[in-house]
Amino acid sequence: MKPYLRDKKVFAVEDINGIPTFEAGYLVSVNSGWRSKCPKVDNIKCVGCMQCYLHCPDGVIVIQDGKAVVDHNFCKGCGICKTVCKLGAIEMEDEY
Repeated sequence: MKPYLRDKKVFAVEDINGIPTFEAGYLVSVNSGWRSKCPKVDNIKCVGCMQCYLHCPDGVIVIQDGKAVVDHNFCKGCGICKTVCKLGAIEMEDEY
């Protein structure tokens, strides 16, 4: 029996056509130049906790050798990584 909520079907993500998002790793076009801030990781402060990796909406952060690394080609500069970093290892710098 399928779950119902107040006589309406509860849909799974697979049931919805045309979802406008992709899984991480599918970005195909580089930043178009509209980004005004760019994240910079302080490797001394970074402990590789992966919070920035888990919260990045574009999946442009990877953990290499226990430290966060940002792929600036695809980063939009939203600053979510800076917001979730409890240690202050990520700062947003002006884009030139």
